[in-house]
Amino acid sequence: MRKILLGVVITLVLLYAFKQCEAKKAEQTILQENSQLIQQEINNVGKLIVTEGHFSQVFNYKNSKEILSNYLTVEKKALVVVNADVTVAYDLSKIEFKVDEATKTLTILSIPEEEISINPDFEYYDVQADFLNPFEAKDYNKIKNTVSTSLKKKIDKSELKSNAKNRLISELSKFYILTNSMGWTLQYNETPISEAEDLKGLKL
Repeated sequence: MRKILLGVVITLVLLYAFKQCEAKKAEQTILQENSQLIQQEINNVGKLIVTEGHFSQVFNYKNSKEILSNYLTVEKKALVVVNADVTVAYDLSKIEFKVDEATKTLTILSIPEEEISINPDFEYYDVQADFLNPFEAKDYNKIKNTVSTSLKKKIDKSELKSNAKNRLISELSKFYILTNSMGWTLQYNETPISEAEDLKGLKL
């Protein structure tokens, strides 16, 4: 009788251990599947997002040159019309992140900085120059440098960069939706993201 009872006890213990092992395997499988799903979503989001804008400006360029001991002044001038296509882009393939299966946490470590590209088209009108003070390569370089500085200031004052950031936040919110739906936690460095609106307050 004791042998029968002992056999029953051993069988029950083995069955319990087997079920526990199966449960752990199932949990590990779920965690593995979740982490793979998160990785896949990061790859899907990891694309180049671009916001485009167009700027136009008109410049009057003048340059005076004194010769013959300041007895004679010669001038050159031009009317410059600039049309520039501008893009502000984020290359999300450069996002650095960490997936922690043990704590079910997706941590965004760093986000790439914005990339600003300015492609100006110059048109010169009413170009006037003297034989003693002709238009040279350095004049065109001065014009281009002045235009570039001016355009950068206009871009900073425009909504182009804020629109680009809004698009970035929209892409990052997909991480929150995914992690939240699976019971995971999303955080940016040490800052937990408890709702999608928290992403707008991050200093990116």
